[in-house]
Parts: sequence; C-alpha cells; structure tokens
Amino acid sequence: MRRVAIIAAMPGELHPLVRGWRQERRAGVAIWRHVSGDNEWLAACAGAGQKAATRAVAALEQIGPLHAAFSMGWVGALDAKYAPGAAYEVAGVIDAQTGERFSSAASNARAENPWLVTSSTVADAAEKQRLAASYGAGLVDMEAAAVARLALMRGIPFHAVKGVSDGVNDTLPDFNRFISPNGVFHTGRLILFVLPRPWLWPALIRMGENSKCASLRMAELLQNLLCA
Repeated sequence: MRRVAIIAAMPGELHPLVRGWRQERRAGVAIWRHVSGDNEWLAACAGAGQKAATRAVAALEQIGPLHAAFSMGWVGALDAKYAPGAAYEVAGVIDAQTGERFSSAASNARAENPWLVTSSTVADAAEKQRLAASYGAGLVDMEAAAVARLALMRGIPFHAVKGVSDGVNDTLPDFNRFISPNGVFHTGRLILFVLPRPWLWPALIRMGENSKCASLRMAELLQNLLCA
C-alpha cells in the first residue's frame, strides 16, 4: 500500500478534496482517509504554523510509513500575477526563519510555477512586500517548509499545491492575534473583533469567496496529480 500524506492547516482547505472520505482523530489531529487501488490518501490538519504541520505528519505516520508528502492550503500572493481564487503547483519552498530552500517534485515544473516562502506569522501587505523583495517568492504560507523538511529527512517526494486566498495589496485584519500558540485559529474571536468594524467586512467577504474558489481549484489540481 502506497501512502500519500496531504497536510493542511484548516479543514476548510481540505473539504472539497476529502468529501466522502473516512474521518478520524489521532492525538488531536483531524485525519481523513481514502483508498484508491493500491494507494491510500491520508489528509490531516492540526492548525497553522510549522509545529502544527509537524504534528500532522507525526499523526499520519502512526498509520504507517509515508511514501510522498503534499503541503496543501491557502496562501497570500506576493506578486499580482498570482490571482486570488487560483491554485498553483509550487516549484519550491523557502523557510524564512532558516533560509533553507526545498525544491518540490513538481511533475510539470515550468518557469511560471511559483516559489513559496514559509513565514512564522500571517503576512500583512507590508510584510508581503518585504518577503517578495527578500526571497523572490510569489506566495507565502506558514506550513510548507516543515512538510518539505520532513519529506527530505525521510527521502520521499515533496509537493505543494496552494490556493490564493488574498492578493498582494489586500488590507485585512491582523489574523495573528487570533492564532493560539499551538496553531489553532479562533474564528469566534475574529467575528467578535470584526462585528463592530464594518469597514473590514468587504475585504473579509472577498477573502471568504476567494478561499472557497481556491479550495475547489486546489482539490482539482491535487486529484489530477494523485491520479497521474
């Protein structure tokens, strides 16, 4: 049985992909499983950040050895050519904390495949400009570098499929204040913060719509890669 790990931060990133899959929990990590022929696809999410992604991988390894790893989820655009709502197979990942670079096993790597930088926080518009200038990346997330590093340590292929939830110049609330140290995003706290601030509503509504579109397109792209 060939096991493929798919690591995300939040269930919403996975929902279009894992609809109908068997669900369980291990050590506080949400897991979805699906068998296709000789392949078992295992999806997991444990929260935002590299520590949470590491916990998700560890939970899947309790099931059995992994033979490939995918990082999947929403990202911010660092370049206007990467449109909100679109999904991309990533050419490689840069860890902003360590400077490490990890190439992906992208099956159709081309010049237009973006590089992604993994940050320790949710990047606002100013931070996006800094990351783009510092690393030449097109996208930013908080988890992919951990998945890439673990895949390299285990000698298995690494892929990243990412969907753009917010554009390079979008003005949004500081989401970092709603993420706990263990990577859990507190939606209720965000709602309470936003309700008395109606000027934030349009941008958040757009982000929600973009995120739904991005999840659907990620699922389509990932399914094509898994079935190739």
